[in-house]
Amino acid sequence: MSTDCNGRYVYLNPRMGAQIAVAESARNVVCSGAEPIAITNCLNFGNPQDPEIYWQFKEAVTGIGEACKLFNTPVTGGNVSFYNETNDFAVYPTPVIGMVGLLDNIKQNTTIEFKDEDDFIISLGSLNGSLGASEYLKCIHNQVKGPIPHLNIDFEIVVQKLCLNAIKKGLIKSAHDLSDGGLAVNICESFLWSKEGLGVELNIDRKLRNDELLFGECQSVIIVTIEESKSGDTSLEVVE
Repeated sequence: MSTDCNGRYVYLNPRMGAQIAVAESARNVVCSGAEPIAITNCLNFGNPQDPEIYWQFKEAVTGIGEACKLFNTPVTGGNVSFYNETNDFAVYPTPVIGMVGLLDNIKQNTTIEFKDEDDFIISLGSLNGSLGASEYLKCIHNQVKGPIPHLNIDFEIVVQKLCLNAIKKGLIKSAHDLSDGGLAVNICESFLWSKEGLGVELNIDRKLRNDELLFGECQSVIIVTIEESKSGDTSLEVVE
């Protein structure tokens, strides 16, 4: 089970921001080795009598519906909370998505920590350095501006199916989706949960700046580890 929503994304682009919330919730479930099956939601917005707030709400709900149809994850229920504001401003629109998944085989349960020395760290998906609406932009430069990271749902589904297929084949030892904070935070979270004595070495051929590489919040990316001996396995298929 996972819950996700980035209010900055939804504030800047309500429809795509809500789609990203669905995609990230599904991605987190997949990283555990489970198949996403359904969502619930908690939709938090300001005063709906304000035309801008009502438009945010309409666009976000539309985005959730579009994404759920493609992920085949029905909305089982949820709630709506309006008038979340002070005299000066409304909260960021936050349509929080709760996703549940089904883990058929408990032995396939996958966690985020790195497991063993000499394992390969591999990116499933493309590191494209999207800094719009990122934690880095907010915390370091005190800015909340877009464009937000682009989401191609068809590609997202392919990445998730690839990861889940590899987990079921016993190839993947750890899986952690790239989200808030980007690659640097992703690697640090996995490292901090790892057993004592393990280190991390990254070798990346890229044209991205350091800040784009380390803190870009690219969508449709899962960082996984596998044994070196299995790094050349060509048996993986994305099953439709």
